[in-house]
Amino acid sequence: MKKLNKIYILILILINLLFIIPTIVNFIFLPNNINLIVGNTHKINFNIPAVATIVSNDESILNVNNKPLNNTENINLNETVYLKSEQEGSVDMKLSLMGIPIKNVTVSVLPNEKLIPCGDSVGVRIDTQGVMVLGLGEVKGENGKRYEPAKNILKPGDMILKVNGTNIDSKETLIHCIEDNSNLNIEIKRDNIIQNVNLTSIKGEDGKNKIGVWVRDSTQGIGTLTYINPKIKSFGSLGHGIVDIDTKEIMEVKDGKIMKSEIVDVKKGEKGSPGELIGNIKKDEPIGIITNNTNVGIYGKITNEKFINSKNALDIGLKDSVELGKAYILCNLNGSDVEKYEIEIESINKYNIDNTKSMVIKITDKRILEKTNGIIQGMSGSPIIQNNKIIGAVTHVFVNEPSKGYGIFIENMLEAEKGKEL
Repeated sequence: MKKLNKIYILILILINLLFIIPTIVNFIFLPNNINLIVGNTHKINFNIPAVATIVSNDESILNVNNKPLNNTENINLNETVYLKSEQEGSVDMKLSLMGIPIKNVTVSVLPNEKLIPCGDSVGVRIDTQGVMVLGLGEVKGENGKRYEPAKNILKPGDMILKVNGTNIDSKETLIHCIEDNSNLNIEIKRDNIIQNVNLTSIKGEDGKNKIGVWVRDSTQGIGTLTYINPKIKSFGSLGHGIVDIDTKEIMEVKDGKIMKSEIVDVKKGEKGSPGELIGNIKKDEPIGIITNNTNVGIYGKITNEKFINSKNALDIGLKDSVELGKAYILCNLNGSDVEKYEIEIESINKYNIDNTKSMVIKITDKRILEKTNGIIQGMSGSPIIQNNKIIGAVTHVFVNEPSKGYGIFIENMLEAEKGKEL
């Protein structure tokens, strides 16, 4: 009998664990940050079969379920939770399950401001801080022998910042420093850590010192401007970062700018081969300067105010307002004309670890399908509009299904602009 009782108790414990463990896992995978817009009521669907206690560091900021936050109140997280705040700021909330602290969540209240959705094709140029090592190679010395002076010292992705104390601002500066010295003390940035390495150059067949590396100091291409904040004249673009084509590393910005461009041709996307917008970059018509390159977009300041004045602003739609179904994008597929094209939002993932893949969208507009077959390179950053609000931007194409791709929520781009990339 005692043995049966133990088995019965063990079964009860297992049943409870089967309920509790998934609930705890769901808690853990809740976002660390929830955004609200001041004055607006936001519906949050946690979809967790549990009752939680919310403890806040500032009860005065937040209303929960249409009444002031009461730290002793239990909230049913399997039902829709209504959050509202009448002032900007942030609240740290501690969610507890059965008295056990499970998750800390920061609620950030954003100002109720409008953004200008753009869709303009722009030329993008980034000059990096230092020069980036792309690869290593051999040097044929003046004696005819082959050497690898940088082997096991430098590696692809290293940023060369200084050589013998001289700041390296271009490939040309690096070449001069190497040609003038045989013993080199090189300051590099590797994995965000500054360090110094020593390297001995080899005199080549032409009598000049070499170290056998390929480097890049800038990149240029076509992208789409997502939004402008007319109040502070800032912009966000692309919805993803600019990475070096060889090393796949995010490029650090020393100087950068966006310029007007004119689309002169379109290469259609095909299954297994993404298409491309081909544009003429107008280098003498700058729009703004780039100050930051992040995983979820590039950011900066608009310097050409005439570019702002011709555009209309819309409200921001946060992720909890995004719905499955019809929406549209703005993009430029011909000359300098921005047009509206219908899409379908097929799925929404509010808590995806990769913020650039938070929505799956499908191009449904026949005009764009006939011209491009769907999403092509250069369309990244095209703003997504739903219910007359800017809710996100196009980021990636499905290589094997060009009519479909991914989108990012606009709030994730705004978080990165404010330096809170999650």
